[in-house]
Amino acid sequence: MRTVLVIPCFNEAARLDQAAFRAFLQEDAHVDFVFANDGSTDDTQRVLEALADEAPERMRVVNLPYNRGKAEAVRQGMLAAFESAPDCVGYWDADLATPFNEIEPMRSALAENPDVLLVMASRVKLLGRDIDRSAIRHYLGRLTATLTSRVLRMPVYDTQCGAKLLRATPIMQSLFDEPFAMQWLVDVEILARMRKALKSDPSPCVIEYPLRRWKDVRGSKVRPTDFFTSIVGLLQIWWRYR
Repeated sequence: MRTVLVIPCFNEAARLDQAAFRAFLQEDAHVDFVFANDGSTDDTQRVLEALADEAPERMRVVNLPYNRGKAEAVRQGMLAAFESAPDCVGYWDADLATPFNEIEPMRSALAENPDVLLVMASRVKLLGRDIDRSAIRHYLGRLTATLTSRVLRMPVYDTQCGAKLLRATPIMQSLFDEPFAMQWLVDVEILARMRKALKSDPSPCVIEYPLRRWKDVRGSKVRPTDFFTSIVGLLQIWWRYR
């Protein structure tokens, strides 16, 4: 399945592993990248454009004029990704906390299940899985996930992992037509929009894939205090899509 991945970036000049992107382009000829530069104030735009110039048929940069938050960067990047009519689209954290070798099993889940529209990476610490996540983020994440399940009326385990793949259908593209309400809860709002677009519970169309490896990367812009912002955001999403 031809895939276009959106990489939202804000001030990632010092953290972006350019070598990893170059190597992956050589390994997988079916994945292209759209870098969504969210009005970075460091050297990110220059770094991204220089990287994209190395393989312009496989990589492109979308520059937002000023910082608008992750949700809008994802949205603008996804709209650009849909333009090339791929089989599936998705977004992936720039720090590669989820490694590239998780793309293939997630893509296979889409290919093998024609009714599935969304595959969500899930950070489940199981025997045989290498999930390296700080305790505070894990427990706050579990609390957020429980509240999210209540809001969405779905038994979802982990909405906030930054690795998602979507089948490139008109319904899924329509989810990105309008700006999102909350900049840090784009994943939750996508599920809420799916319920509205499908006019039914989207659970049968979603697979949560337990990652084999995930690593907390230093420099993450997510902080424990964002938990409290998320609570307010969940209430806003519940009200907007009730």
